[in-house]
Amino acid sequence: MEITGTTKLLCLLGDPVEHSKSPMMHNAAAQLLNLDYAYMAYRVTEEELPLAIDALKLFGARGWNLTMPLKTAMAGLVDELSPAAALANSVNTVVNDHGRLIGHTTDGIGFMRSAAAEGVDLTGKEIVLLGAGGAASAICVQAALDGVKEIRMFKRQNASWNATEQFISHVAQKTGCDITLEDINDSTALRTRLQNAVMLVNATNVGMAPHTNASPIDTSLLHPELIVSDIIYNPTETKLMREASGIGCKTFNGMYMLLYQGAAAFELWTGKEMPVEEIRKKFF
Repeated sequence: MEITGTTKLLCLLGDPVEHSKSPMMHNAAAQLLNLDYAYMAYRVTEEELPLAIDALKLFGARGWNLTMPLKTAMAGLVDELSPAAALANSVNTVVNDHGRLIGHTTDGIGFMRSAAAEGVDLTGKEIVLLGAGGAASAICVQAALDGVKEIRMFKRQNASWNATEQFISHVAQKTGCDITLEDINDSTALRTRLQNAVMLVNATNVGMAPHTNASPIDTSLLHPELIVSDIIYNPTETKLMREASGIGCKTFNGMYMLLYQGAAAFELWTGKEMPVEEIRKKFF
């Protein structure tokens, strides 16, 4: 890669970011297409985010990705939200259009495409979704838009409970999907919902490195017919996935979600389709 005086900056903001494959993926795609972009990763806390955005605007960055824990905060700092980002109140991709910031969410697109790549058709089906943060909200919105019939969201009963209830009510009204919110500590409700669901999706950060011995739920609640997806990809096999696989569940992690959400972001920034097959073979 040759960096010149005209090279445009793309980047990832989050905490942590050191494990991310995004720089390798986007820089390789730019090279393959002979595009004058360079993609970096910067560790930024939620408190530092407004300052980081000012700097990126000053430097003329074309755009950036957001990872945990910045996706919800970013939604309140852009000039315009895409329809899906507005529904999710979550932004993982920002396009800088000459100083006007447009927020998108490609996480849900990435998740649904990764499920399809695993041969899983969720149309008309029921899923259980753990978490209610930025990634979970994006998955909920896209799943509802793409024809998932029922979404059972489980989270902790904390200060954000009422806001989450309002969120799912709004998404259900806009999409016609049947969405409910339940306490993740209610094992009876979890067991019942998992018996009826085709897939369990962990969209929390429980199990992410370095806390790899943690699982978001008691895996004795699982059953062999259930498909288990964990959007974490560091480690590549979480405790949840390992124990689910041990009882016969089909499992997959967040690697392909990362690939496909990255491809959608890349196209928003450059107007070009990412060469997905080449990137997949090289990094996934």
